[in-house]
Amino acid sequence: MRVDIRSDTFTQPSAGMRKAMQEAVVGDDVFQEDPTINQLEADVAQLMGTEAALFCPTATMCNQIAIKVHTQPMDEIICDRLAHIYNYEVGGYAYLSGCSIRYITTERGLLQADDILANINPTDIHKPATTLVCLENTCNKGGGSVYPPDVLEATAHAARSNGLKLHMDGSRLFNASIAGNLPMSFFGQLMDTTTLCLSKGLGCPAGALLAGSKATIVKARKIRKVLGGGMRQAGVLAAAGIYALEHQLDDLRTDHLHAAQIAEVLSQCNYCVHIKPVDSNIIIFHLREDIASPAFAQQLEASGILAFALDAGQVRFVLHRDISAEMVNYVCQQLSALQANYG
Repeated sequence: MRVDIRSDTFTQPSAGMRKAMQEAVVGDDVFQEDPTINQLEADVAQLMGTEAALFCPTATMCNQIAIKVHTQPMDEIICDRLAHIYNYEVGGYAYLSGCSIRYITTERGLLQADDILANINPTDIHKPATTLVCLENTCNKGGGSVYPPDVLEATAHAARSNGLKLHMDGSRLFNASIAGNLPMSFFGQLMDTTTLCLSKGLGCPAGALLAGSKATIVKARKIRKVLGGGMRQAGVLAAAGIYALEHQLDDLRTDHLHAAQIAEVLSQCNYCVHIKPVDSNIIIFHLREDIASPAFAQQLEASGILAFALDAGQVRFVLHRDISAEMVNYVCQQLSALQANYG
């Protein structure tokens, strides 16, 4: 059996999604004449409780557009040390927007109001102007951690009361919505902009959206163009997103249950010394000091299980819609069996 739990980016389009893509009505989206993209953008804006939304190829592009919209060169962005925009977007905040990063170290990637207040630069010719706070929900490197609603509200209030803009990298925000039993509009109305990704747990082959005000999205559309994101008959991709929102959201709930099931088994294994709290579909666990994570991942691969070896002796599993209950049971069996290697 082959079980790929390296990431939810390995999901495959379902048969129904492929049919929707094949039958999509398309036009030229640069001219805003692709009816399927227009529908998806309107649907997402309504879902998020925002005035507008913009379809992009990737969530990284959405994040970088948002940073560009909200900042000027020589500004500073506050984010967590674990944030995707800091770790995995090639320094785009500096390259594209001329900004610096003030990162804050937390255990699970969830900023608190006091973190914001303590890290706003004073007006000083020697210092960059603090203008933007970027939050990630769920936080990938935090183990799929989810902001409690009261923490998120307090953090947003701290930023807004000091004149800062707020962007949420919500690449897995659907997971956060399900885990917290909160409507997506709760997040959309707290933020100035929000990124939503379609190509992770929802199983689309590509696509993400940036939600915000009409004025913000007008600016974002122009930045998307200069970044090369102005696609033409991209309604075939938008059709996948519409299908996912209508038919595949509940699959995320199953992914969370599967993650909890595997985490329970890991908690009883002799090679595992710590598991980050499992809020959603991601499991990050720490191995004993005498076990290297790449070697451990290789042992899993020998059993047909593909996992992601992180730094500092950590391993990550990400559950997704292509991982069946049978596969989860197999993973649990193999994890238990591996204990014999570490007596």
